[in-house]
Amino acid sequence: MIESNETIDEFLARHTDDVEEAVRKAAAQEIMPRWRRLADHEVDQKAGPHDLVTDADRKAELYLTEVLAALLPGSVVVGEEAVHANPASYEAIRGEAPVWIVDPVDGTRQFVHGDPGFCTLVALAHRGVVHASWTYAPALDRLATAVRGRGAFLDGERLYAGPPEPGRDLRVATSHPDYTTDEQKHALTGLRTPGVAPRPCGSAGLEYLAVARGESDATAFSWEAAWDHAAGLLLVEEAGGTHLTRTGEPFRITGDNELPFTAARDAATARRVVALLSGEA
Repeated sequence: MIESNETIDEFLARHTDDVEEAVRKAAAQEIMPRWRRLADHEVDQKAGPHDLVTDADRKAELYLTEVLAALLPGSVVVGEEAVHANPASYEAIRGEAPVWIVDPVDGTRQFVHGDPGFCTLVALAHRGVVHASWTYAPALDRLATAVRGRGAFLDGERLYAGPPEPGRDLRVATSHPDYTTDEQKHALTGLRTPGVAPRPCGSAGLEYLAVARGESDATAFSWEAAWDHAAGLLLVEEAGGTHLTRTGEPFRITGDNELPFTAARDAATARRVVALLSGEA
C-alpha cells in the first residue's frame, strides 16, 4: 500500500515488482488460457470488424483494475474496455489522481487469429506525465519496463534505441488505413518517398518496443487513445528516443494533439518524419 505523503517515485521504488506480478498473473490466468482456444461467443465486435474484443480483454482488465487500484489507494484505472462501456471515464486521465492506463490485450486482432504479436500494456501517470510502464508479450514471454529517469529494460537488459544506420531506408510503422481520416491519409502519403519504408503497424505496444530496441526506426500513428501509447512512449523516451506531433511538440496523453504523430529512435529521425507528415520535406 502507498504510505501517507509517499510520492509516486517512492511508491515505484517499492512496488514495481508488484505491478509486474499483477501483469504476469493477468496474462497467465485470463489471457493465455484463451489464446488459440477462443469460442465464437467469446469474441465480439465494437466499432466494426477490425475492432474486436474478447473475454480475455474483459477479464484481464477486470483483474488488473482490482489489483492496481488496491496497490495504490486513491488511484483510478482507465482501461480500454471500461471506457468503451462508459466513455466519460476517460476524463480521469486529465484529473488530479494518479491513473493506471490499461490495455489488457493490445493487438486483439492478432490474438484472435492466434498470432503471438499481442501484449498487455500498463502505465502509471499523474497530471499528464507517464511515470512508469510495463509492456508484456505473454506468448513470447518478453517483458519491457520503464521508469521515468531510470531507463528502459527488456527482460532486465537495458535498452538503447540509438540512431538509424546511415544510408538505410527508414523503417516506419504507420496507422492502418481503416483508422485514418482523409486528411490523415494524405499526411501519411508523405512517407511514400525515397529513403523511407512505411508499413502498416501491428500491436502498437510492440511497435514502440521495436523502436526502443532499434529494430524499427519510427512510428506514424493517427489516433490518441492513451492505452495504446502511454506505455510505449515512455519506453521509447527512456531508451533515448523521442516523440513529436506535427506542431513539433511532444505527444500529450491528455489529448488535443496534431495528428499523425511520431515516436522515433532519435530526435533527428522524429523531425524528419514530422516534416514528411507535414509536407515540408
